[in-house]
Amino acid sequence: MEDRKLTVRAVDRALDILLCFTRTSDLGLTEISSQIGLHKSTVHRLLTTLEEKGFLIRNAATEKYRLGIRIWELSMHLPAFDESAALLLPAMERLRDRLGETVSLYLRDGIERVRIQAVQSQQAIRRVAQIGARLPLSVGASSKVLAAYAPPEVLVELLEGPGWPSSIEREVYRTQLKEIIHQGYATSFEEREPGAAAVAVPVTGRSGNVVAALSLSGPVSRLSQETLVEYAAVLNEAASEMGMMIP
Repeated sequence: MEDRKLTVRAVDRALDILLCFTRTSDLGLTEISSQIGLHKSTVHRLLTTLEEKGFLIRNAATEKYRLGIRIWELSMHLPAFDESAALLLPAMERLRDRLGETVSLYLRDGIERVRIQAVQSQQAIRRVAQIGARLPLSVGASSKVLAAYAPPEVLVELLEGPGWPSSIEREVYRTQLKEIIHQGYATSFEEREPGAAAVAVPVTGRSGNVVAALSLSGPVSRLSQETLVEYAAVLNEAASEMGMMIP
């Protein structure tokens, strides 16, 4: 019985920590400890668990925490998510209608990316994008955009981890990431799916940080390298508009 009480108390305190972020987006250990009235050591243990589970993200430079991608994933199963996602849909729909292909928005979660929104192409032959899909950062236009702007420690984990594909040379990949930062977009041809091509650009939030990747994808029969480069400029315009809606 005592163990059960301790477990319930820990869950209650963890939820109190998450509720602190309803008032602000970034909080440090001292601020959280003060708000919920718990000792820093106790709060630190809970923060570590929430970070490991993806509910919080810690900024290594500021030592502050913000809500993690698990919150997005959970919210996608609530009717209220439709209201929040609606802020991003108009720009994505205009992009789809202008270029005729499927448009997706991704966030990085560790060494993976998660599709948090998508607008499907209306053409008969199209690439269908499933919201909530989780994909590796090693391949794909959106993956390379998110990796290019990821912290150094993320790249170390990605490139040196056991999941790195043996078919991809690490130095070639590093060179691609540098080129992406220089040119402002990434392309891919059948890197992850046969017959599919994509172009992706970074989305910079109001904070000035790259917070997402905006991509357009479709069949290689319609998306040549020249077409993707042309579309990259259009995506960057849309990304600028969307970035004003993201903290």
